[in-house]
Amino acid sequence: MTPVTDVAALEALYPPANPASLDKVADHLTPLYRDWIGASRFAILSTVGPEGTDASPRGEDGPVARIEDARTLALPDWRGNNRLDSLRNILRDGRASLMFLVPGSQNVVRVNGRAVVTADAAVCASFERDGKRPATVIVFTVGEVYFQCAKAVMRSALWTSGDRSGDLPSAGDFLREAKDGFDAERYDRDYPSHARETLW
Repeated sequence: MTPVTDVAALEALYPPANPASLDKVADHLTPLYRDWIGASRFAILSTVGPEGTDASPRGEDGPVARIEDARTLALPDWRGNNRLDSLRNILRDGRASLMFLVPGSQNVVRVNGRAVVTADAAVCASFERDGKRPATVIVFTVGEVYFQCAKAVMRSALWTSGDRSGDLPSAGDFLREAKDGFDAERYDRDYPSHARETLW
């Protein structure tokens, strides 16, 4: 395999960018992008740090990100595995991206910008639910926002190919592969009730 290492050589392999792919980019959340992001309950947060890149799923039972204004989004950091990979990256390199999905929609909305982490009591309290608050909130400043061409979702038949999860390894299987003797069956059996109690 010979890698492509020159930008000019790379660009020579492709036709020019479709003008619409450039025209669609906004530097703030326009009314239509606000509507779309407001409907999204799932996003992927991408960050970069000294150890490399990280992509983390974020999900809510309502809008996954709160729109503060035309340039600002806020995402509560609810309970997870406490690895803190994304948060550590943001502290050391604020560049970040969000990819928003809505089930059934062929479009994907991408937001690039910068993020900070806050533990401000008032900000965290503004996300309180059932007496629980996030430990921190990610505040994201929009640099650019645009919808992604639908072809990737169309090719994958993401929303129409049916549930194929029954043929996949479980979380317990992954843990047993990493640690000899791990009780995968018990983990998989107990996890749904554990997760329900610790979603927020």
